[in-house]
Amino acid sequence: MPVSPPRPKGPPLNALRAFEAAARLGGIALAADELCVTPGAISQHIKTLEQWAGVKLFERRAHGVELTKAGRELAPDFTAAFDQMGLALHALRRARPQPAITIAALPCVAQLWLPRHLTAFRLAVPAVRLSVVALETPPHLKRELFDCSLFIRDPEETATGIVLARDEIFPVCAPAIAARLKNPADLSGEVLLHDAVWSGDWPLWAEAAGLASQGFSEGPRYSLYGLALEEAKSGAGVLMGHAGLVDAALARGELVRPFAESVATGKALVLDMPSRPAPSSQAARFCEFLVQNGAG
Repeated sequence: MPVSPPRPKGPPLNALRAFEAAARLGGIALAADELCVTPGAISQHIKTLEQWAGVKLFERRAHGVELTKAGRELAPDFTAAFDQMGLALHALRRARPQPAITIAALPCVAQLWLPRHLTAFRLAVPAVRLSVVALETPPHLKRELFDCSLFIRDPEETATGIVLARDEIFPVCAPAIAARLKNPADLSGEVLLHDAVWSGDWPLWAEAAGLASQGFSEGPRYSLYGLALEEAKSGAGVLMGHAGLVDAALARGELVRPFAESVATGKALVLDMPSRPAPSSQAARFCEFLVQNGAG
């Protein structure tokens, strides 16, 4: 009679993902951020993989982890394998009869910059299907199922990114507050609104304006830039505006610039697309549209 012995089982796919991400990014915490799990989960996955393989992949040290010789030798093969799987998933997704464009964007970009461009693109290409996902960090475009991403970031972080607009900052506030601000020193008597992520904005601008930066770190903080913007409109205080995010409110007169001084942050609004596979015709058209019209 036929014999069906149990076949050897490989390690869990999540354990392989955890090892690859930690090896590629150089740390447990960074891998946890990318995979949207806890650092403890990443550590447990790696431990499971090491137990299955019978080989140590990381050395645990006080300052973090380091790849062992075996880990260094194996990591490139796993990175290539997961990259290839990502390409296959992109191809499978694009085989749908009605392909859609999925955009990853920084929350404030998705809320304050992107909508007017989506509206204009839909008018130009009525049949297009657009979806937007707000993320705090840029996705791994080769693997995650996005056609493009829009983030305010250092342009040097990506080799495939296109700069749509350089990031410049300057104070903005409601007209009633602006009426009593004659020079930058008058800000010492005002409530300064802060975005929690861009906590260095006020000190950076103050230093460029010739002011002592120490007093510019106090004030309410908001985890969403869009919420801080609404507070500024309502007269709650003075916000450090990012040019591409506040221009619509400035054009409507909801906010004003009390001072002419602006400072370049060294970042930019960057449109990024995966180099492989080639973008779908709709995605390519959308990205071309943003390049032609995205400076405003």
